[in-house]
Amino acid sequence: MANTGNEVLSWTSQDPRQSQLFGSYGVLYRFQTDTNNQGQTVTTLWRAIRANKEDRVAKLEWAPNGGLGRAVIGKSTLPMADLVRRDPRVLDGRVFNGPDGYQYRWRPSNNSANDVVLQDQNDAVIAFYRPIRPQRYNIGEVYGELHFVRNAGAGIVMHPPLMDTVTVTAMLYRYVTAYGL
Repeated sequence: MANTGNEVLSWTSQDPRQSQLFGSYGVLYRFQTDTNNQGQTVTTLWRAIRANKEDRVAKLEWAPNGGLGRAVIGKSTLPMADLVRRDPRVLDGRVFNGPDGYQYRWRPSNNSANDVVLQDQNDAVIAFYRPIRPQRYNIGEVYGELHFVRNAGAGIVMHPPLMDTVTVTAMLYRYVTAYGL
């Protein structure tokens, strides 16, 4: 996967539920996981909109056993499992329906970098996650990179509703593959 024209976000932490994604301009996304008053684990995804100002993009309410629970993205509420449905056609592939109504697929690329690619409905790679050897930054230790391929497919991967959904599903894909869910 070439880097030309890609938006690359460095991803901190081995635990994607408690991590940050940042670029040269600073932190863009932040996953914060806490336990609420009812004892439920909740992960909130925040997106920076300007200095010292964040918007809540999504809230992920985990099942009591650490399994997949409920996701609230914008005004939509759905089971988390709908965002990482197994794809019977691709080993370790997971599919979801994007905010545009189209189906997208996370799948291993089988390339030398061990990328996990996100394909649109036409199989064009619009984003990919690349694990890297841990590197220390002042924001935190980085374990991977999330690449958004700006001009691939319909060229809309950088638009907030889809970019937010890609970020949520990338985190969930990392989580379900790490824990065999």
